[in-house]
Parts: sequence; C-alpha cells; structure tokens
Amino acid sequence: MAAVEPFRMIWVTFQRAGFHLWKDAPERRDYLATRHRHLFKFRVWIQVWHGDREVEFHDFLEWLEGLYADKTLQADGKSCETLSDELHARIAARYLDRKIWIEISEDGECGSYSQYEAMEPRAR
Repeated sequence: MAAVEPFRMIWVTFQRAGFHLWKDAPERRDYLATRHRHLFKFRVWIQVWHGDREVEFHDFLEWLEGLYADKTLQADGKSCETLSDELHARIAARYLDRKIWIEISEDGECGSYSQYEAMEPRAR
C-alpha cells in the first residue's frame, strides 16, 4: 500500500505598528474615523510540496517582513481584509500554485482570516 502524501503548510508570524482609519464609520463607532494606531499581527501559512524546507521558515519570514520595511504600516483606510488581499497578491506572484492562508489582527484582539486557492500552475 502506497503512503499518502500529506497536505503540508508552514506558517510564520510577525507584527508591525500601523495607523489606519475608517472614514465611513457609523456614528456609534465614530472614533474609528480618526486615524488611530494598532499593532497589526500577521500569521501567514503557505503550502509546501515536501517536508524538507522547500520553503524555509526564516527565509519566508524575512521576505515578508521586508515587504513592510518602513517598520510602520500606513494602512490609511484599509481593513484587515484589504491588507490580507494585498499581501496575498505579493506572495502569490512569488510563490506560484500554492494555497495561502492569512490572518491579520488589530492588537491580537480582532481581525480577519482568509484562505486563498492556488492561482498559477507551477512547473512540476
């Protein structure tokens, strides 16, 4: 009986201080319409093809952190979901044909989680 190859993902975490606002906040949440600070916390999973550092954790982490090299995230009017979609586009352009899951929270308290399917086929 042949061994079943597992579905594999690795994950990394990092955080960035950042500022954003919600210009269309409803009256009961009007404080969100003013630029305010959060500690945005990221957890990013990426599909890997085998279990021997095919995507090395630390290399992936350093590359992701480099996307936010300014150290302070200027998120403007962007939600966690929008930040996730933008980050996914960058990852998917570099790492083809992989499932990617992204969690982004504001201060580790509230946030979003998105699962993205593989977009472009890779050469096998």
